[in-house]
Amino acid sequence: MQQGAQQSVTVASPASGASPDLLPHFLLEPDDVYIVKNKAVSLACRATPATQIYFKCNGEWVHQGDHVTQRSTDRSTGLPVMEVRIEITRQQVEKLFGLEEYWCQCVAWSSSGTTKSQKAFVRIAYLRKNFEQEPTSREVSIEQGVVLPCRPPEGIPPAEVEWLRNEELVDPALDANVLVTPEHSLVLRQARLADTANYTCVAKNIVARRRSSSAAITVYVNGGWSTWTQWSGCSTSCGRGWQKRSRTCTNPTPLNGGAFCEGQNVQKSACTTLCPVDGDWSEWSKWSVCGAECTHWRSRECSEPAPRNGGQECHGPELETHNCTSELCSPTTPGAEDLALYVGLIAVAVCLVLLLLVGVLVYCRKKGGLDADVADSSILTTGFQPVSIKPSKADNLLTIQPDLSTATMTYQGSLCPRQDGPAKLQLPNGHLLSPLGAGRHTLHHSSPAAEGADFMARLSTQSYFRSLPRGTANMAYGTFNFLGGRLMIPNTGVSLLIPPDAIPRGKIYEVYLTLHKHEEVRLPLAGCQTLLSPIVSCGPPGVLLTRPAILAMGHCVEAGAEHWSLRLKKQSCEGTWEDVLQLGAEPRTELYYCQLEAQACYIFTEQLGRFALVGESLSMAASKRLKLVLFAPAACPSLEYNIRVYCLSDTQDALKEVMQLEKQMGGQLIGAPRVLHFKDSYHNLRLSIHDMPSSLWKSKLLASYQEIPFYHIWSGLQPYLHCTFTLERLSPSTCELACKIWIWQVEGDGQSFTINCNIAKDTRFSDWLVPDSEVGSPALVGPSAFKIPFLIRQKIISSLDTPCARGADWRTLAQKLNLDSHVSFYASKASPTAMILNLWEARHFPNGNLSQLAAAVAEVGKQDGALFAVSEAEC
Repeated sequence: MQQGAQQSVTVASPASGASPDLLPHFLLEPDDVYIVKNKAVSLACRATPATQIYFKCNGEWVHQGDHVTQRSTDRSTGLPVMEVRIEITRQQVEKLFGLEEYWCQCVAWSSSGTTKSQKAFVRIAYLRKNFEQEPTSREVSIEQGVVLPCRPPEGIPPAEVEWLRNEELVDPALDANVLVTPEHSLVLRQARLADTANYTCVAKNIVARRRSSSAAITVYVNGGWSTWTQWSGCSTSCGRGWQKRSRTCTNPTPLNGGAFCEGQNVQKSACTTLCPVDGDWSEWSKWSVCGAECTHWRSRECSEPAPRNGGQECHGPELETHNCTSELCSPTTPGAEDLALYVGLIAVAVCLVLLLLVGVLVYCRKKGGLDADVADSSILTTGFQPVSIKPSKADNLLTIQPDLSTATMTYQGSLCPRQDGPAKLQLPNGHLLSPLGAGRHTLHHSSPAAEGADFMARLSTQSYFRSLPRGTANMAYGTFNFLGGRLMIPNTGVSLLIPPDAIPRGKIYEVYLTLHKHEEVRLPLAGCQTLLSPIVSCGPPGVLLTRPAILAMGHCVEAGAEHWSLRLKKQSCEGTWEDVLQLGAEPRTELYYCQLEAQACYIFTEQLGRFALVGESLSMAASKRLKLVLFAPAACPSLEYNIRVYCLSDTQDALKEVMQLEKQMGGQLIGAPRVLHFKDSYHNLRLSIHDMPSSLWKSKLLASYQEIPFYHIWSGLQPYLHCTFTLERLSPSTCELACKIWIWQVEGDGQSFTINCNIAKDTRFSDWLVPDSEVGSPALVGPSAFKIPFLIRQKIISSLDTPCARGADWRTLAQKLNLDSHVSFYASKASPTAMILNLWEARHFPNGNLSQLAAAVAEVGKQDGALFAVSEAEC
């Protein structure tokens, strides 16, 4: 086929039979075609009425000889019909490669004019071999969404894509869990076990069919624990034994490499079964007097011991009768028997009347409010300070004696007797609640401070020892009995108060208190939760306490409680952390209570264990207190000089850790720490250094500032967060530095301030320690651990525990001491007054003002308006 110039085409005259008034219209127009390999393609068009039809390709007429023409007549109209075909080869199309697309168009003539057809494009079809993107193998969890991308090879016409699963066609119309996106990606909405297979992407057009590499999708199932079985029976039928329960990793069973369940599949617990006691007979009673029928009897009881705990009853008769001898058979006069009966009844009646009178007197005495001992204010004044008293005096104010059955204790010190004297002093002028300075308190016990190695050796044999920190730097321990005591970790604000009678009488416990570093314990936090306190353990776990102990530790919560959701977490024996108390909400159990104050929290707990305070902000007004601390080297032999700025949680334990770390590194504190309120605004903390004399120093920091990411600070789990500013002296003789460090929260509405850094040649740094009132012995046992003397404490408790109509009871005392935020918790305990005094001890030891406490107790007794006074002799 050849193409000629436009002027070489000869156009014949229209046929005489054509309609002179009609323009030709096309019955068939050429369509787009693709050349596959080297096969020529044919273009055709048909028009009526038409005298001539020619093809025009890319603006040039096709030679008349390359046309194949066929003429006919339309039977219905009688008009002439003309059809023309041409062939296009690959070589013709490739001549224009890269210039423009190859196209052809029909032009039809009639006597009335010409008509042009649509353009038909001729393209060379192809499909490249390599996929632009192939699917890759993956392992996914069950019910997880899966996307397998596929970008087919380049081709003309564009390739169609289909997916094969294990060589079988994937049809989205038959499976609602499968979707093929317009970008040809295969989507599994939720992976199922049946979706584990080899997936292949297939691209095809009229030229070829290509296959991608197969992608293996493995759907795995992580194991889950079944529910615990019921506890088994105790291993022993008498005494102490064990019981256990189990669970299996079958809910679901791990499949296709899924993770096995974490944790133990068997739990053991100690149990005690009461031993059965068989009953036994008491001694026979004496024989009765021989009766009128010449018989007498005697009896015995099944009471030595009585049967209990499933023991067997006594065997044999409990009543025995025998015949009397003839000389004992003497009938009794009926009148004498009746007289004896009447006398006995009268005696019983008199006794009952006397008992009733005594009960009424006791009841009236109790209803009178505070008893006479408390109504007299000597309990509130002289009772708290030692004065001389003879032990033989019978009318001592307090006669309660401590139980020394489980410890050897020497308690010397006297209490004021009640004396009636003419001279009186008003209560506020007296010395209230003075400690027993003249007395002597000695408690002989096994002291862990002196025998620390022995204590740690015994502790290492316990199963929970592996979760405790090594060494004793952040640990306190002691041996305690019913007198209670206190454990403290110096310079951390962490302490444990064991109140009197919290340990059952006759028991002696070795108790420990530990402060964990963040890397030692894993505390999972969900969402935007943040750790607000240190992680503290007290134990041993499972110890029996009859009254709550009080665990004190610092926190860094700032702003009102309405901006926070605060939770007390406790680690269970399985190692998981559980919410045991939500602060501000009604407690789910009476085992725990938390008194939250400005910088510390006091946790009441009857179960020792591992605790932490966790919070979640409810608004962007919530903020944490950060303590900003600057350190620099004490000596600088080189030209470089580093200033380290630490951003810590504002708790004493965090500062203590950094102080110890810097001491090892040879660093010393520059100035006093500063406090910054870090808000939950998702913005980072930015630090920069300014106003440094450029003639003496230069900064080696490339950027103008440094940043600490928001989440690193907010989580509270990353210790020792700091930025280092590295400076260089321009001269070795430079020994002074004055600069400013700016610290602010980026784009937040939190604080921003400047820290002045002045270092001179003769600067002398001193170790700055937290002002902690707890410096001293980490373990205090017995009376030395408490401000309030034991006997005075017992007297206050016995006087205020009983509700009083005039309000002179423990509720008023809680109000006076500002400890009435959760009165229902105190009321749930056997002694509410003891709970209030214990909390006062935990908050104010050892520098608490006993005079203020005495004044509060005195105010409780003044509800009726009476003015208490004590004699001068009593003071």
